[in-house]
Amino acid sequence: MSQAAQTAQLLSLARSREPADRERLLAGIVEMCDAGQAQGQPTAPEVQILLDSIFMTLVVEAERDIRARLAQSLADASWAPPALINILALDEIEIARPIIARSPILQDHDLIRLLVQATLEHQIEIARRPQLSPAVVEAILAKDESAVLTALASNPTAQISPEGLRRLVDKARDVVALRSPLARHPNLSSDLAEQLYLWVGRALRDTLIGRFQLDPDKMAAAVEASLRSAHAGAPLVDNPPIEQAEDREEMEAALVEKLDAAGQLRPGYLLRVLRERRLPLFLFALARLGRFDVRQVRRAIDSNRPELLALACSAVGIDRSVFPTILAHVRELNGGRPGGGPEAARKASGAFGPFAPDIAAMAFRQAVSAA
Repeated sequence: MSQAAQTAQLLSLARSREPADRERLLAGIVEMCDAGQAQGQPTAPEVQILLDSIFMTLVVEAERDIRARLAQSLADASWAPPALINILALDEIEIARPIIARSPILQDHDLIRLLVQATLEHQIEIARRPQLSPAVVEAILAKDESAVLTALASNPTAQISPEGLRRLVDKARDVVALRSPLARHPNLSSDLAEQLYLWVGRALRDTLIGRFQLDPDKMAAAVEASLRSAHAGAPLVDNPPIEQAEDREEMEAALVEKLDAAGQLRPGYLLRVLRERRLPLFLFALARLGRFDVRQVRRAIDSNRPELLALACSAVGIDRSVFPTILAHVRELNGGRPGGGPEAARKASGAFGPFAPDIAAMAFRQAVSAA
C-alpha cells in the first residue's frame, strides 16, 4: 500500500472514537513510520505534520492503556514528534518510564525540565537513564533528593565528575541507601573510598578493603578517631554494636532495593514486616514504595501526628481499613509514637480521602516538611 493510501486510511481511523479503531490507528502509524525509517525514506513533510496531529490527538483523548502502548511503541523511535515525547514523559510514571529510559528524542534540557516539573518517581527514572550527561547529573545533585541521588549512584554509566562523587560520598554519611552503590561504583577513587569507609558497616568495609587494598589497621584507627571526634571527647562505647547496627541498616536497605528491582515489593509487605517486629525494614520499605526519603518516614513516625503516617500509607495503596493495625504495630515498636492518642488516630483516617495516591504522596511530603 502506498504512503498516500496508508495516510487516507489513517485519517479515516482518526475520525472514529471506537477503541478498536484507535488501536488500529496507533498500530498503523507506528508501522508506517517504522517502515519508512527502515528503508531510509524520510516521511514527507505534509504527512509528518498530519501524523504529528494524529499523535497529539491520541495522547489527549486516548485511554490510559492506549497511551501506555503508544509510549512503548515510541520509546526507541528517532522520528517521534518531540512535543509528543515530552507529553508522554510527563504522563503517569508507568507510561512515562520507557520514554524517560530510552527515548533518543529527549535532550538534556528536556530531562532537566522534567527534574523540575515531574514527580519524584519521574526524577528517579531520569537518574537511572543510561549515559546521563554531566549537565543532567549536576541538576540531579543540585536537587539533593536522597532517593534520586541513590538512583544516580546506582547508575554506572552516568557521567559523574570526581567532585560529584565526593558530594555523594559526603551525603552517604546520612543516607544509608547511598553507601552500597557508592562502594561498588566503578569511578570511586581510593581517597573517596577511605572517606566512605568511615560511614559504612563491617560488610561494606570488607568490600572497600578488598577493592582498594586499604590498610585495615590504618582504617580502624581512622574510624576510632572519627568516633572520638563525633563524641567530642565523651568516652567511647564499644564499636561492635555500632557496626552491627550499621550493617543491619545496610542489609535492610539492600533487601528492599532488591525486592523493588524484582517487582516483588508490595504494600502488603509493610504489614508483614511489622508483624515480624522489624520496624527499620518497614521504614525502608515504605520509603521505597512511596519514593520518599527514609528520613521523612522516620520523622512521621516520631511525630505526634499519625495522619502523616496515614498519608504515606495512602500514597502507597494501603487500605483505610488496614491502617489502624499498622498504626498499632508502629506505636508498639516505636515507644508509643506517633502520638496523639485515640482521637488523633481517628482523625488520621481522613488521610484516606477520595483522591489519587500521587496527591496523597504530595501532601505527605509537604506536611512532613512542615512538621
